[in-house]
Amino acid sequence: MNTTISNQELQRIYCGVYSFRETEDGYLQAFQYTETQMAYFRSAFDFWYDRCMASTAKTLELITDARAIAFDYRFIWQGSQDSFEAAVDGQIVDIRYVRELPQEGRLSFALPAGCKQVTVYLPADATVLIRACSIDGAWEPVPKGTRVLWLGDSITQGYGPLRSGQTYVSVANRLLNWDIINQGIGGYVYDKGSLMPMEGYAPEKLVVALGTNQFGCETMQAVEEYYETLLGLYGAEIPILCITPLWRGDVQDGLPTLRRFCAKLMEIVSRYPNIVPVDGFSLVPHLPEYFLDKLHPNALGAEVYGRNLVEAIRRLGF
Repeated sequence: MNTTISNQELQRIYCGVYSFRETEDGYLQAFQYTETQMAYFRSAFDFWYDRCMASTAKTLELITDARAIAFDYRFIWQGSQDSFEAAVDGQIVDIRYVRELPQEGRLSFALPAGCKQVTVYLPADATVLIRACSIDGAWEPVPKGTRVLWLGDSITQGYGPLRSGQTYVSVANRLLNWDIINQGIGGYVYDKGSLMPMEGYAPEKLVVALGTNQFGCETMQAVEEYYETLLGLYGAEIPILCITPLWRGDVQDGLPTLRRFCAKLMEIVSRYPNIVPVDGFSLVPHLPEYFLDKLHPNALGAEVYGRNLVEAIRRLGF
């Protein structure tokens, strides 16, 4: 027998969220930034503002014996068209591509018998509202691990695989089970302007993956100011993982410049004992087959990226 999960109950299984807002017609919108941060993006660049409200890395995660879960959805913005996806015990079992869906509708995912962990991935590069979630069995939230804030650009937001469950952050978190908020945003750079207090939220670790959109800059002042501001916000003891930019096949003549940027970035973060660097060039093969456009990892590249990153995290004890 189907039971409706109220919006208040839905918030218990809605992961990757800083705050919620309910519309007049009962849809639930989830945000990963504060209102002050979103106001900053609105004043700075429309491209950033559109993407700062996207459903980036947001999931519904629950343990259930149900045979189906369903909800109404509504798109209020779309960038690239990726997908809704359902996973059972870490394995993707259903994919609904955004390009095949109307602007508004209802989705239902069939589930196998027995008790299992279910994850529903929401589109990474679109803003989706949901309501009227229903399920035909008992459920409870999935216990989550370490609270981690991810900061990055379009690759971290999830552009490239065109699959919400196949971004490198999604791949990594299926293995890590962190309690994440993903503040990756398309086109972003080392910009301290968006680093602001998030009232009521205290991450235990930070992951920063920026730089590919500014590797040709003349100075590293913006990078230095970014880390100083970050440490001012979260303290000099918080563990930070710095992922340097990945290889880019679209700038062959600029690769020496990109490598110099990565080396300078490594030198800057080495000044801080709480920052652990990871060489991005080591995470994805330097072949076009692993990229959508020689810049953003495709589904294969993101799978390799996520798994290699997890290996590095475990090896470094981060």
